[in-house]
Amino acid sequence: MTARRREVPPAGAWSDAADKQNQAKQNAAEIVTAPATWSDVERLFGTRGEPSRCWCRWFTLPGAAWKETDPVQRRQLLRERFDAGLPEPGVLAYREDEPVGWCAVEPRHSYPRIIASQLLRKSGLNATDETTTVAEEAIWAVSCFVVAPGHRRTGVAAALLDAAVAHAFNHGAAIVEGYPVDAAQRPAAGSSDLYHGTVGLFRAARFTVAATPAPGRVVMRLNRAT
Repeated sequence: MTARRREVPPAGAWSDAADKQNQAKQNAAEIVTAPATWSDVERLFGTRGEPSRCWCRWFTLPGAAWKETDPVQRRQLLRERFDAGLPEPGVLAYREDEPVGWCAVEPRHSYPRIIASQLLRKSGLNATDETTTVAEEAIWAVSCFVVAPGHRRTGVAAALLDAAVAHAFNHGAAIVEGYPVDAAQRPAAGSSDLYHGTVGLFRAARFTVAATPAPGRVVMRLNRAT
């Protein structure tokens, strides 16, 4: 009788399986959100990838001002924003005390690139709404999401958006505005677009479409009273 050869898993197979189990366990851990702290934003953004190059300053530095800065300067600008005695410029999501996501939310006038954007101009919402008589400083904008690899599509973005809305309303916002991508119309949208969030994400948070200024791009709003 010929002895049956025992199949030996390839090198690394056990560790890969363990990594997947650990990742599933980590993803199942409760998501906790809080107003952002500089030290944890720094931990999340790290030293590699787009967050570590942008430091969420793209919408605050229009045109030439962006080109005149480098990542080190942008990092310093965000840190100064935390030290300015104003409401935190965003919220963080945590799993087991580890920061796994960031959502930037500030009064819309803090984002000159958004104010000047064709998206907002074509929407007709770049000026104060006459219909709502809401002052410009009472309109807050959700401008950017960052979710750590390994935690995407696990509810982090939804938790961040809920926290961003609460943060804005707690600091006097009457309207919270977002600029998501309609994934149904832009199925090939990549990370360079999806950092705005998706229509489905905002709709689940009770935002409604205020304008559709471009195919696949919308302006969505949530009023404090709703």
